Amino acid sequence: MREIDVSQITEAVAKLCMDSNYYIPEDVRQRIIEMREKEESPVAKAILDQILKNHEVAAEEKMPICQDTGFAVVYVEIGQDVRIVGGDIKEAISKGVAKGYTEGYLRKSILLDPLKRQPNSGDNTPPVIWFDIVPGDKLKITVAPKGGGSENMSRTKMLRPSDGVEGFKKFVIESVVSAGGNPCPPVIVGVGVGGTFEKCAWLAKKALLRKIGERNPDPFYAELEMEILEEINKSGVGPMGLGGRTTALEVFIEQFPLHIATFPAAVNLNCHAARHKEIVL
Repeated sequence: MREIDVSQITEAVAKLCMDSNYYIPEDVRQRIIEMREKEESPVAKAILDQILKNHEVAAEEKMPICQDTGFAVVYVEIGQDVRIVGGDIKEAISKGVAKGYTEGYLRKSILLDPLKRQPNSGDNTPPVIWFDIVPGDKLKITVAPKGGGSENMSRTKMLRPSDGVEGFKKFVIESVVSAGGNPCPPVIVGVGVGGTFEKCAWLAKKALLRKIGERNPDPFYAELEMEILEEINKSGVGPMGLGGRTTALEVFIEQFPLHIATFPAAVNLNCHAARHKEIVL
């Protein structure tokens, strides 16, 4: 049984919080460059150039890519042969978020009471934490700060089984197009289908962690991802909603078995910053 002290987890999470806000994932940056070359709208090209320049400045100066440094969402894959020692893993992760957002001078956006809208926690805690038990003796931590603008454009719908594939496609495409410039396109589109109400929404968000170009292993869903991406980019929404061919950088679909009487679907959008970093301890 391999042991990992919680102090390692705290330090790792703190660094992930900062790095995910300072450095754009390279696969995302390369897709923006690729799509900029194909873009026909002068306005859209100018916006994409500004986005790319912003990435460079953020990395050089170690400053946030965006002023909204997000709600800290943390995915933890715990090997079944790992033993956490020295304290509570949830507390360790929360301390890491507090340390990262404080020492990294990242904006604190978390209100402790959703209806009273106060007070601000002051250190961007608590995080949202998802645990998964997997084989092995490793601990994988992924921090994915989620901005409010893109999160506000999330949609979950209980479709009718009779809606079929075409109804599903229509729901996804309309969700992105109707969002317009609100989620700061070009976006990455995470889609969940199947499971239950909450599982479906979880799938949509987890899909956003995939690398650009990483297709669903099922050929049916892989083709559907590309079809939906093409249709979204024909919509003309464009970068920041100001027109063009670059509305979405990628579409990722995650599926799960479902009850015969249900057809849940969910869409979760990431802005062009697509912030997430991971570490394996």
